[in-house]
Amino acid sequence: MTTHDTTAQPPARGAREPVVVHHLPGGLRSTLEAVLMVVDEPVSVADLAAAFGVGESEVRANLEGLEVEYRAQQRGFTLREVDGTWRMYSRPAYADAVETFLRGGQQAKLTQAALETLAVIAYRQPISRSRVGAIRGVNVDGVTRTLLTRGLVTEVGDDPETGATLYGTTPTFLERLGLGSLDELPPLAPYLPDAAIIDELVEQGHG
Repeated sequence: MTTHDTTAQPPARGAREPVVVHHLPGGLRSTLEAVLMVVDEPVSVADLAAAFGVGESEVRANLEGLEVEYRAQQRGFTLREVDGTWRMYSRPAYADAVETFLRGGQQAKLTQAALETLAVIAYRQPISRSRVGAIRGVNVDGVTRTLLTRGLVTEVGDDPETGATLYGTTPTFLERLGLGSLDELPPLAPYLPDAAIIDELVEQGHG
């Protein structure tokens, strides 16, 4: 893919100075690897270039180089570009192993953040991630992926107004809680914000 190099611009007033990545051990390539290991959402080449004060072509070359290394070393993860953004993914060949680990065993206990997100989805389904995030006050993309992987929630359609993906719970969720249906959930819903308040929070950019 051919891209145009972007010369790094001086940071805007009040913006954080770019990190001088070439002074760090491993340089730009290792820096990009460290960042992509911890982000919850895919990151664009432009954002990475701006953060570290380098050209976009240099960032792209290093990202592509990392994936070549991962493939040559037969690593269990891959670095992939999707819709112009980059993120680390487990390789498809290991999908069954990852699912087995996440769905069973003590290591698979849900975090508090995942439990809270699951509760919001259960009581307000069908609901989009932005609305869940508005209720919780934080970004929930990462924990939603975890819940999807563990089979506790699933995509149930699209919001007719915004086109956003809507999520709901699965039969596995009911099974884990020992419930026959969602009607058996305890009456917690009245303590969650109603639809109008959620809409207002979403418009304000919370989540």
